[in-house]
Amino acid sequence: MRYEPTLESVRQHPVPDWYHDAKLGIFIHWSVSSVPGFATREYDITELMRDRPDEMNQLSPYAEWYENSLKFPDSPVAKHHRERHGGRPYAEFRAAYEKGLEQWRPDLWAECFAAAGARYVVLVTKHHDGYCLWPSQVSNPRRAGWNCPRDLVGELAAAVRARGMRFGVYYSAGLDWTFDGRRIAGIGDLMAAIPLGDYPAYADAQMRELIERVQPDVLWNDIAWPGDQASFYRLVADYYNALPEGVINDRWLAANWLTRAMKLPPVRVLADRLLTRAVRKAFEKPDAKFAPPPPPHYDARTPEYAVFAEARREKWECVRGMDKSFGFNRMSRPEDFLSREALIHSLCDITSKNGNLLLNVGPRGEDAQIPEPQLERLGWLASFTQRNGEALYGTRPWQRAEGTTAEGIPVRFTHKDGTLYAILLGCPTGGFVTLKDVALPAGANARLLGAGPATAVTKGTFLSVTFSAPLPDEPAHAIALEGAA
Repeated sequence: MRYEPTLESVRQHPVPDWYHDAKLGIFIHWSVSSVPGFATREYDITELMRDRPDEMNQLSPYAEWYENSLKFPDSPVAKHHRERHGGRPYAEFRAAYEKGLEQWRPDLWAECFAAAGARYVVLVTKHHDGYCLWPSQVSNPRRAGWNCPRDLVGELAAAVRARGMRFGVYYSAGLDWTFDGRRIAGIGDLMAAIPLGDYPAYADAQMRELIERVQPDVLWNDIAWPGDQASFYRLVADYYNALPEGVINDRWLAANWLTRAMKLPPVRVLADRLLTRAVRKAFEKPDAKFAPPPPPHYDARTPEYAVFAEARREKWECVRGMDKSFGFNRMSRPEDFLSREALIHSLCDITSKNGNLLLNVGPRGEDAQIPEPQLERLGWLASFTQRNGEALYGTRPWQRAEGTTAEGIPVRFTHKDGTLYAILLGCPTGGFVTLKDVALPAGANARLLGAGPATAVTKGTFLSVTFSAPLPDEPAHAIALEGAA
């Protein structure tokens, strides 16, 4: 099919099977901000949006927002910067970042991600500070040469694909502080900071350059699209025509007219009040989550540090860090990171509800290394997916996503090729478990993934599964019920 630059045409694009099947991806935030690597750790993003939305950017837990946080004289980042770095301009961190690349081994990163069970990798190629991780031929008219002389994007793409994974690119089209470096405090400021003028053409040209250079399997935009709706449809149609199995996320809302209004101070102040009030009200709901308003077309929704409570017809992707930040934050403490149980349970829960987990790693800037707490969690994933990956990869949501055993253990369900998978979010204390409202037809059989056959007996609306050996002390276990789905 050839796609035309219209909403009706691009909406014909199906979410490709590879993306449905993948379940686990790795996000990488690694740029100039990774050298200072500092953010406050007192709040996570959900707490700030719920309780202190007017201070969200001043107290941001996101280390990749370091340059913006510096613009608040009393912010934790500004105080740290004065004490640690004096009056050093942000741009001077570039030298240490590029020096650290001497120690970078993209092949080792790719091996680690593949071992963890990731099926795709998305690299941040340009974050809000405007620094590009490839030698772009699209010149930045505001800060000449503000890009890496080494092609980090191309090198990582080659390493990732050599190990059988897909490769995607993140690009911050909605913000670029080299074009509009105003301080972003409230939501109105965020919209006002989307650059206009010559920037939409610059962002469009760089996106197209990335598509041509690395043929990304995922085109992951952030914040908004600075051009008009027609330019968005042209870009997406051209992308789909070049890569029919490509995937776009949901952060492409064309903000041109709204941005023009927000650049007027009275409008911005009023908008901040109204939007702050709306955010506070929204987060009064117990299931409130940060999911940006979608554009007219997308392939997958991307709630941030949040999951949907139910299985959804549309494809979605939970995007989050292992701690409270995407970029490396040297202030993070052990209690700020996902526990082994929380990480594994989250992956299983998201999979059962038609989602993928895009889990972020934030390498250090000064030596291009992934910190040990993050490597440890990739190891936890490797251990789990090697044993239980069959219950994740290639599956689809069952008639219901979750349940509870008669013994009180939470369960998540998936299925594929006639097999129903019951993933226990816990470890039974005895040698059996009882699934509620699960039938096992005649001729079906049960087995515990990674351990062999199990005995299953139907008793009314209950299915009792007895294991042939004690279960290891793992955060989750998957039972395959062949012929039950």
